Amino acid sequence: MKFLVINGVNLNMLGVREKHLYGSEDYKSLVSFIKASAKKLGVSVKCYQSNYEGDIVTVIQRALGRYDGIVINAGAYTHTSIAILDALKAVRIPTAEVHLTDINSREDYRKKSFVSEYASITVCGRGFQGYYDAMAELKEIIK
Repeated sequence: MKFLVINGVNLNMLGVREKHLYGSEDYKSLVSFIKASAKKLGVSVKCYQSNYEGDIVTVIQRALGRYDGIVINAGAYTHTSIAILDALKAVRIPTAEVHLTDINSREDYRKKSFVSEYASITVCGRGFQGYYDAMAELKEIIK
């Protein structure tokens, strides 16, 4: 089973931005955690990060026929990008949405997720562990 993990805008700034919300571990640590989690789950994983909406859309489109599942933390694009939603709908790959923080207990504008309109699973507020949880749940759905 092959998963594509997509991290969107500003995830590359982990460990620098708003440490009180996102912690002090950096993006490299997140990628290491994701890879170790995938290994424990017996799935292969490719991690991708971009700050550009169009690049994320292109990566989703290119996933068609190559990946069994997508795990996505679109960052702020979660709340603004119909284009990412449309790309997910187009490829019809089972998808899990992840957020390091609990977006439902934050600012009002963060409570609306376009990604949730397609994703089968949404995991919020579990930090890095949320990626493991999302991959484990996605694996069960795909079986």
